[in-house]
Amino acid sequence: MTYANISIEDLPTDQADRVVKIIKISGQLDESNVDEQSKTIYQLIEANPKNLYLIFNFAELEYLNSKAIGYLTDWYGKISAEGGKIAIAMAKDNITDILSVVGLTQLITCYLTLDEAKLGIMQ
Repeated sequence: MTYANISIEDLPTDQADRVVKIIKISGQLDESNVDEQSKTIYQLIEANPKNLYLIFNFAELEYLNSKAIGYLTDWYGKISAEGGKIAIAMAKDNITDILSVVGLTQLITCYLTLDEAKLGIMQ
């Protein structure tokens, strides 16, 4: 089994109707762990069904497989349907390339820095 870790950090906001979280994913999301790791995100979405804003910090993500991309697409659909947003920050070139090829960058904005993502997702 390859290594993957997900940590979740609350981002304080002055907008009471929004729940904003930074999801830091490190390691590799692949066949050996993606189903287990994705449960964490689904629990978060269930706990905060409306106006959930997620910034995925991919600075330490080395690889994601097609199933991980499928989950990302599903999370985008669930969150945007309830008035929330998803953004990706600091993804390595190989990750950005994959997301671009499958068209996900058309739906989810990718930012070079975490600060840019924080500003961008609040607009």
